[in-house]
Amino acid sequence: MFLPKYPDIPTPPPTHPHTSADPAPVRRSLPAVSISPAVVAAVVVGGVVLTALLAAVAVSAISVALAAVVLRSLIREQNQR
Repeated sequence: MFLPKYPDIPTPPPTHPHTSADPAPVRRSLPAVSISPAVVAAVVVGGVVLTALLAAVAVSAISVALAAVVLRSLIREQNQR
């Protein structure tokens, strides 16, 4: 009941009527791009500088947030006395 029924003679795969005898067109490769070492060095240095600036901004934001928390707690103690 649950067994599949196979055909007695397997059917061949369909053929494409639009096949041609011409070979496939050759894909042309992209032109070679030369990158000088100075450009690579400039990109690396720029990345390092931007990363350092981002780290400096993050450290500054954290220090300002900590200073705000300390000042808030000092002002709160001052008002409670």
